[in-house]
Amino acid sequence: MLLKKIVFLISVIFTISIFAQRKKTDTVYIYEKVIVYDTIYLEKAVKLKPANLIFSDFKILAKEINSVQQYIDKEELQEQLKKLSTNKFQFGIQAEIGFKKASWAENISDKNQQFGQNLGIWISKSIINPNFSLMLSANISRWNSTFDLDANKEETYLDGFYFSENNQPLLFQRFNNKHFEYVLQLKAMYEWKNFRPFVGFLANKNIYKMQFLVPENNVLNKLDDFKSNQINFGFSFGLQYRMLNRFLIDLEYQHYKISNLSLKNSSFDFDIFKTNNTFVERKISLGISYFISK
Repeated sequence: MLLKKIVFLISVIFTISIFAQRKKTDTVYIYEKVIVYDTIYLEKAVKLKPANLIFSDFKILAKEINSVQQYIDKEELQEQLKKLSTNKFQFGIQAEIGFKKASWAENISDKNQQFGQNLGIWISKSIINPNFSLMLSANISRWNSTFDLDANKEETYLDGFYFSENNQPLLFQRFNNKHFEYVLQLKAMYEWKNFRPFVGFLANKNIYKMQFLVPENNVLNKLDDFKSNQINFGFSFGLQYRMLNRFLIDLEYQHYKISNLSLKNSSFDFDIFKTNNTFVERKISLGISYFISK
């Protein structure tokens, strides 16, 4: 009995000693220290001592440039620049004054030369060769009168009755050769040292006007106009001279024929020139042209 108590006591003591030696787990805290570094740049002026540098004299450079310019041909340079500018379309305006002579008016008036003014626009383009170009122009001219025929004031060369194709009577009243002229012209020209000779082909339309008394309700009491409206063809030639780079002086001669000259309106067809329907008109003009394009 005693032995059992001793064994039991030893077992209890052994068990207590085992649990007494077991360690408890401790909590460990870890701290991290972060250090951030940055770079700061400080600017500081540094004084430099000027070195003894030697530069060449600018006058010598200017003399060298002047010596080079002496060998430049200014006329040749302008000619090259002119050729470059003619490779594109050029356009401008034109104003002229001149005289015209018509063969059909020689039997009516002693004044053979008719004075007029002309305005126009043109466009040109060099082809094949920089000095060779084509020019297309459109002009309108106003020609002053050299005679005035008025049947109400005096006897005239054209007095009397005329009859239309359906035998309607037409009584002449008045006529003068003051008129407008429209011209479309194509020129071929060649430029040589500011001179530009040219030849051209033209088409024109003269607006002549004559007044007659015409029948209205079978009574001859209505004043009506009869106008020319046909297109005439001809040729031209002349000479232009370039000055101040953007101006041209023009001297031109034009020659064309008027075939089947007739005067018409919306109601009547009338041809007064029955003896000879082919006439010649010639004119000479002097003018100035201006380049709008650069």
